[in-house]
Amino acid sequence: MLLRLWLRINGHKIKIFLLTALALIAFAANSVLCRLALDEELIDAGSFTALRLLSGALVLFLLINLKHKPKGDMTKGSWPASVMLFIYAVSFSYAYITLDTGVGALILFGAVQITMVLMTVWSGHRLTAFEGLGLLLAFAGFAYLMLPGATTPSLLGFILMVLSGIAWGIYTLKGRSSKFPLMDTAYNFIRTIPMVAILLFFSFNQTHISNEGILYAVLSGAIASGLGYTIWYMALVGLSAIHAAVLQLLVPVIAAIGGVLFVSEAITLRLLLSSAVILGGILLVTLKRKPT
Repeated sequence: MLLRLWLRINGHKIKIFLLTALALIAFAANSVLCRLALDEELIDAGSFTALRLLSGALVLFLLINLKHKPKGDMTKGSWPASVMLFIYAVSFSYAYITLDTGVGALILFGAVQITMVLMTVWSGHRLTAFEGLGLLLAFAGFAYLMLPGATTPSLLGFILMVLSGIAWGIYTLKGRSSKFPLMDTAYNFIRTIPMVAILLFFSFNQTHISNEGILYAVLSGAIASGLGYTIWYMALVGLSAIHAAVLQLLVPVIAAIGGVLFVSEAITLRLLLSSAVILGGILLVTLKRKPT
C-alpha cells in the first residue's frame, strides 16, 4: 500500500529519471558505436555517416506517422538546420577515425556548450565574472588536452570534432523554438538525403563495408540517434534548461567508460585532468546563466 502510494506520488519523477538516463546512454552510444566501427575498419566513415542518417530518417519518419498524422500547422524542419545536422554527422564520423571514444565525446560536448554560450553572448547577453571564468577554464582545458605529448589527440580529429560540436550547437539553438520537435527532427533527417548522396559520390573510392559495420551504423542511426533523440524530447518535458545542459556533461564520462568496456581504450591522466577542467568550466557557466 505504501509502495503504491509512493509510486503514485513520485511516478513522474521516476519516469523522467529513466528517460533521461536512457537518452544520455544513447548519446554516448553514438560515440562508442562509431569508434567501434571505424577503429576495427569495419566500414568507412562516409558509409557510416550515410547509413546513420538514412536509418535515423526512416525510424523518425515511422515514429511521426505512428504517433500522429501531420497537420497543416505543423512545421517540418528547415534546410539550414538540416545542413547543420549533416555537418555534425559527417565531421563526427571522420573525427572518430583518429580520436578515442572519451576524448571525442569530451571535445564534442565541450564545443557544443561553448558554442551555445558564445552565440548567446553574440545575441546580446553579457557575461558575468563567473561565466567568464568558466569559459576561460574550458578553453584552458582544451589547450591542456592538445599540449604535445604521447597521448595528444590527433589535430585533424580535434578540428573535425570541434566543427561537429559547433554544428550541433547551432542545430540545437535552431530547434529551441520548435513547437513540434519530433516532426522537425524527422524532416531535418529526411532533408539530409541529397547531401548523403553527394557524400557517397565523393567518398566512393574509399568505400568498404561489412555486415558488422552496417549493423553498428544502423544501431547508431535508428536506435542511438532516432529513438535516442525522441526519448530526450520526452525527458525534456520534466527538465529545466539548466538541468538539461548540466546533465549532458555526463555524456563524455559515459562514453569514456564505454570506450574502456567495448573498445579496450585506456583512460589517461591527461583525459581525466582536461575533462575536470573543461566540464568544470562549462558547469560554472551553466549554473550562473539565467534560464531562458
